[in-house]
Amino acid sequence: MSGTNQRIDGKRLWDSLMAMAEIGATPKGGVKRLTLSDVDKKGRDQFKGWCEALGLTVRVDAIGNMFARREGRDPKRLPVLLGSHLDSQPTGGKFDGALGVIAGLEVMQSLNDLNITTEAPIELVNWTDEEGSRFGHSLMGSGVWAGIYTQDKAYNLRDVDGVSVSEALDQIGYKGEHAAKPFPADAYFELHIEQGPILEREGKQVGIVTGAQAQVWYDAVIIGQESHAGTTPPSARKDALVAAARVVTLVDQLMRARGEDGRGTIGFLQIAQPSRNVVPGEVRFSVEFRHPDDAEIKTLAATFPAEAQRLVAETGCRLELTELFHIPAQPFDPSCVDLVRQATQRLGFSSREIISGAGHDAVYVARSVPTAMIFTPCKDGLSHNEAESIQPDEAEAGCQVLFEAVLARANRLL
Repeated sequence: MSGTNQRIDGKRLWDSLMAMAEIGATPKGGVKRLTLSDVDKKGRDQFKGWCEALGLTVRVDAIGNMFARREGRDPKRLPVLLGSHLDSQPTGGKFDGALGVIAGLEVMQSLNDLNITTEAPIELVNWTDEEGSRFGHSLMGSGVWAGIYTQDKAYNLRDVDGVSVSEALDQIGYKGEHAAKPFPADAYFELHIEQGPILEREGKQVGIVTGAQAQVWYDAVIIGQESHAGTTPPSARKDALVAAARVVTLVDQLMRARGEDGRGTIGFLQIAQPSRNVVPGEVRFSVEFRHPDDAEIKTLAATFPAEAQRLVAETGCRLELTELFHIPAQPFDPSCVDLVRQATQRLGFSSREIISGAGHDAVYVARSVPTAMIFTPCKDGLSHNEAESIQPDEAEAGCQVLFEAVLARANRLL
């Protein structure tokens, strides 16, 4: 590593990552920290304790987003934000989200160690429910904060046990008193594992993220008719699972028609009241499409619903399709991206520019605040999996770039 004598502590960063990974640890080496669960509360409490030990002031907003503030020399300056999320998938990895939060903590610790007082204040953020795995709506905390959807809508979302977001926030004591809405900020930086194979394949240490691809997500319900598996002939069947299978195939075909840039996934599918000798009468599932080109997602959003309706109608069933959200491609702020680029070059890391294939809190924050992201490689591009893995030197490199970019922004001349 070259270009600076202001170094973060790579070992301390790794030790903190491993300590957080113990909260919700799974037998296969991953984590299960479902948002707003008791385990998530333990992670939040640990994070809050660490922040307060560094002299940071922690506040929580009404959707549970946590902000840890380090004051700057000029109280009139807008804060520079950095962070990510601590919640995980049900079978999640140690680093998805947590890397960005814990690296932000290491940035704060290193600033203290080096006796650096920045011109602008710096705020470290833990966003609520980035994953969407419990309540079915990803990017919830950043989405409410950015005004993408209302707090009431988020509060009324329920998990499979019928617990609402509002109730879950109360249960773990993280329904804060501060309003969940955008406040003026100078910039936002987010460090994250790539969650894909490109950096590792090309042997690059750092991804300079220039933006995120477009997405459209749906909830689907197919209504057929339950009937006896042994007595109902083909002509009398209204099999909701068969209809769903046709939509699954359609999603795959539409994805593959767009080549290697295409993304189409049904990650959740549930038969209502399943039984081996009953023709399924109701099936619920998710649908999502992603692509770097806005035009492709617009085309899919315009054509997929009608084609899916046609295929389902041919089976005698009925499709209820609800568009959850349509996120346009989000370019990141050129000046913030350039700070990441300059830091990477100054430190001598190999790098490439990259578009994020995954959705991140940064995508919604970028609508209100100048934003950039930094990627580190992950082994085999594997994420949302307990086997998710990165190396200590990869975490250190990403964190050092984050430190340099945040410091440069916080001390910039106005």
